[in-house]
Amino acid sequence: MADDPYKTLGVKNDASQEDIQKAYRRRAKKLHPDLNPGDRQAEEQFKEVSSAYDLLSDPEKRARFDRGEIDASGAERPQQRYYRDFGERRAGNPYASNAGFADFADLGDPDDIMSAFFSRSGQTARNRRGSDVRYSLEIDFLDAVNGGSRTVTLPDGSTLDVKIPPGTRDGQVLRLRGKGQPGFGEAPPGDALIEVHVRPHPLFRREGDDIHIELAVSLRDAVLGGKLRVPTPTGAVTMTIPRWSNTGEKLRLKGKGVLRPGGTRGDEYVTVKIVLPENPDPDLERLVAQWQPRERASQAAEA
Repeated sequence: MADDPYKTLGVKNDASQEDIQKAYRRRAKKLHPDLNPGDRQAEEQFKEVSSAYDLLSDPEKRARFDRGEIDASGAERPQQRYYRDFGERRAGNPYASNAGFADFADLGDPDDIMSAFFSRSGQTARNRRGSDVRYSLEIDFLDAVNGGSRTVTLPDGSTLDVKIPPGTRDGQVLRLRGKGQPGFGEAPPGDALIEVHVRPHPLFRREGDDIHIELAVSLRDAVLGGKLRVPTPTGAVTMTIPRWSNTGEKLRLKGKGVLRPGGTRGDEYVTVKIVLPENPDPDLERLVAQWQPRERASQAAEA
């Protein structure tokens, strides 16, 4: 909020009430949210102009401000008043109508039309809901899958505690109700919208509600089968490797994927990847050299 309502309206400190009204109408016509849909900057400026007019249009509050008894925010001020409180009172005044804007047809003077428009919309602006604010939050893969909590530091140094629901997706927007900009007047504040970006994981890959992982399997376990510890997002589990498993085969761990809203879970798919020992093994080399596949043995016998 501006520190000086006179500067906000563009008038001198000794401006008359008529000059203040004219200055407000001139700026309000330019900045009114109904005339600038989606323009957040214009909306914020309109709030400042309306607040400044609210203070200066009230002789008592204006005098207290001039004496330094209250600041530009009008702390402890009574209910806000707008231009219609100072408008010309006459029979058939549109301020007393509940017929929306239909009574504009009875007004011949364009200034009367704008007076009615801003008096009505001014009441709405006085109780206008606060603006939503948007933030970006980067989280770990496992926090997105399992849920967690993070703290977001705002530009002004304040913080927001953000709860990460289990199963959060990359690009998902989390809404924190009431954590946005303050409302104008008695209206509620806006919301904080947190766009989540998930960092990739060195082992896991997500597809929908399923988790995919490659598992290094020794030649012995691939041929003879065995039990191996397999990582999952919620911790390692033991999985049986069938005999004669081949590279590229997928094994399923049911229910070890991402938690769904209904309480069920996706699956984890383990892709077998046969790996040889890091260091050369002479015994293995001799075994392979002596081993003759059946197809080759059959061909040799036929020859």
